Amino acid sequence: MLRVSKLTDYATVVLATMARDPERVFTAADLSEQTRLGRPTVSKLLKQFVRAGLLKSYRGAHGGYLLAEAPQDISATRIIDLVEGPMAMTECGLSDRHCELEDVCAVGHHWQRINRAIRAALEEISLADLAAPTTVPLQRFDLRRAVTGEPEINH
Repeated sequence: MLRVSKLTDYATVVLATMARDPERVFTAADLSEQTRLGRPTVSKLLKQFVRAGLLKSYRGAHGGYLLAEAPQDISATRIIDLVEGPMAMTECGLSDRHCELEDVCAVGHHWQRINRAIRAALEEISLADLAAPTTVPLQRFDLRRAVTGEPEINH
């Protein structure tokens, strides 16, 4: 099963909470209370987001954290890469890595295509999308069509 870590899941929850009110300055305590996540976890994520330039931090009595960019300009890929590191299905999915089996491998380029399709799909989802209430049912994602570029057939 392909999964992101709990920390990445928590990161999207914290950022989506902030994206619902992007002009508001949030404290770690506010976010911990609203998300029901532990304050140490929220604080760790907030510091990581500030270092990455995703958030601005303000000190003082009215201090806290504010999104540094518009929610629609922050992609799911960016959030995942920030918390997890560069995302790839397999080692050869990372463009700067070379495998000792590269010369004889018959499937590596297919994994690279799959990785590109997944990254492209995640790139289309913004923090604004993640923050929006879900009012429509989730659609099935056809990975084969995404990889091959075949048109969708409507019945």
